[in-house]
Amino acid sequence: MFFLRRPSARNINSFLEASRSLPLSYAPPGILNDQPSGFRLDEQVVVIGHGRGAFERACAALMTWKQFDIGWATVFPDRPGIEVGTVVAVMIGHLGFWSLNGCRVLYHVGSRADTRFGFAYGTLTNHAECGEELFEVFLDSRADVAYRIRASSRPWAALARLGHPVVRVLQARFRRDSVAAMKRDVSGCRND
Repeated sequence: MFFLRRPSARNINSFLEASRSLPLSYAPPGILNDQPSGFRLDEQVVVIGHGRGAFERACAALMTWKQFDIGWATVFPDRPGIEVGTVVAVMIGHLGFWSLNGCRVLYHVGSRADTRFGFAYGTLTNHAECGEELFEVFLDSRADVAYRIRASSRPWAALARLGHPVVRVLQARFRRDSVAAMKRDVSGCRND
């Protein structure tokens, strides 16, 4: 849903309430592994820290959606959980207008007790794009902590199809800014 001005709290709450009953904009879930025709796969993996302590901070950051602390994209409600079924609205400010985009948490990967942790969400039918996105952190054999964003998407809304080159730039910007947000959060404490 597109807005000429920043959506009000009332707009956001109404959008979230309506989103809860919406289906995914694609089927079946799990397209990040299947790479269906017509979807573009993007992946970025960046080292954001070192040691088990940094891994724990990175897990905590994902659990509180810190990867969205980037200024021009925000998730609502503020700091939602990551339980499967959780519905969020991603608000994006771009080129003088705003959009709200509905997503649902679909599954988790790994666990905090392991060396891999994350979750994926899928787009709902009121999202400008269609697809899934995975946010994951893992501890490699050198004890480096890496952050992975993996997304499979295609335009869904007419405006997204029309402005697809701009959408691609915004997707790349989100990956870059999300990595920076995770690095900031993980480095906020000393590395172990």
